[in-house]
Amino acid sequence: MAGEAGEAWARTRALAVLRMRGAALGVVLLPAAVAVVLHVASLTGRVGGPGWDGVRWGVTGAALVVLAVAAAIAAVIVRARPAVSPAVPVSRTAAPDLHRMVADLAETLQVPVPSGIELTPDCDSWLEDRRPGPGAAERRPAPVLVIGSPFLWWMRVAELRALLAPVVAGTGAAADPEIYAARRFVRGLDAAVGVAAQGRLRHSVLLRPAFGVLGWAARLLLRGCGAHVAEMERGVAAGASERAQAVDYGLRIVAQEQVGLAYAGWDRLLTRVALPAWRMGRWPSRLDAGVVSALTELSRRDRLADGFESRLGERPACDLLEEPGLVDESVSLLAARLFHGGPRAAGPDWAPVSWARYPDEVVDRIWRAEAARLIRVLDEVRPAVPALAPSGGGRGLLLDEPGAATLSRVIDRLAAGGSEELAARIGAIVAQEQPLPGAEVYELCPPRTGRELLAEHVTAAVCCAAVDTAGAGAGLDWLDGPTLVVDGSRRGDLAWPVVRLVEAGDPAPLRAWLSALGVRPNQPLHLP
Repeated sequence: MAGEAGEAWARTRALAVLRMRGAALGVVLLPAAVAVVLHVASLTGRVGGPGWDGVRWGVTGAALVVLAVAAAIAAVIVRARPAVSPAVPVSRTAAPDLHRMVADLAETLQVPVPSGIELTPDCDSWLEDRRPGPGAAERRPAPVLVIGSPFLWWMRVAELRALLAPVVAGTGAAADPEIYAARRFVRGLDAAVGVAAQGRLRHSVLLRPAFGVLGWAARLLLRGCGAHVAEMERGVAAGASERAQAVDYGLRIVAQEQVGLAYAGWDRLLTRVALPAWRMGRWPSRLDAGVVSALTELSRRDRLADGFESRLGERPACDLLEEPGLVDESVSLLAARLFHGGPRAAGPDWAPVSWARYPDEVVDRIWRAEAARLIRVLDEVRPAVPALAPSGGGRGLLLDEPGAATLSRVIDRLAAGGSEELAARIGAIVAQEQPLPGAEVYELCPPRTGRELLAEHVTAAVCCAAVDTAGAGAGLDWLDGPTLVVDGSRRGDLAWPVVRLVEAGDPAPLRAWLSALGVRPNQPLHLP
């Protein structure tokens, strides 16, 4: 049968891990066995005398210490639970067609059906153990199938089935008792290392040596069985791949191409579109639907994606869900919590936002907030050249009116120099208002430099002036995020004039850009 060779090799490596577990148990029991032998010999009169008594009790003490450490490690291993990835469960009633497709796939592959299906805001799919500890080994239920949510919205039904074939095939090895026992042993050792590390940090100095011994023993066993575990997992993967060879092989090649495209669109959507909204206390409630729009836009712009748009006429995999909108909303909220920290990071105003409301509730608010921050910084940082009260002074002098919320004031200040001080001050304020997320939150993009932040704030002021005085509007580019819309079309030519002003102090390109659009920079901006 397909897959037997790889699974047999994996089972062999699993038995090697279990033999190492047995050898470790033998080493633990050896001092106790020697102590028992010495006590029996003393009781029967075969050995005796003060010297033997000291040896007997010394060995007994050592045996008790070894048994205590072993018992602690065993307790951690027994109590260890599988690491659960954040995901949204999809019940059979919420997606009967999806469950039916997975069950049919498992039957075709002749493997156990996954015990459940969950969606994760990631471009990956895997099997995850949910078995609850002692006693589960006898029942050996199948693991949960975790599917990357962007796949359901971007891929077609047949492509998703082909993509999941090698993943579902892995349930065969997961149900094997030897492989399960080996994985559980290694998972327990990992848990013991974590407990030891946390214990040394959180407990008193008196307990730190005990946690140190616990961590040392667990790491020693992990190093000893590491090679066997790696070979076991390679065998599992090879066996699953062999099983899936005969199932939708041609479609699987196409599906793998879609994985790379989906990952690129998902990453772009998170960093350019979702992240600005999260920073404003809004979470887009249809991220998975958004990735379809982003990838459709990419297929229009990129020749490498040519032809992918034609696939959209086929049935999307999200049709396998009864209420895809509700599922998308749940996954989108989970993505916000994973990648940005969720309500704790956003404050009490944390709320969902639809794509239709995104320009007004996110883009325009970002521009107004950044423009207001820039004006405040202009008031705080002294001009690089002396200010002149009457207008029309000599060259090199600056007319700067504190509190004036106009684009002209921004351009004049940057043209006069001193952008380094402005950039440093804006960087400091942003760092206070938008602290980096904690260690449990993924960092989507590297921190922005002061000059990058200054350019963003100048761009925001320009966009506010264009909206207030030239009839422009806030818009959304699926690949580039917030954008300025003029006469129904997106304007992507603002970056260079702004960078020229910030980096070189040259206002001419930006003034020409403003003049071409009819923007009046002297008019006060509408700021919060």
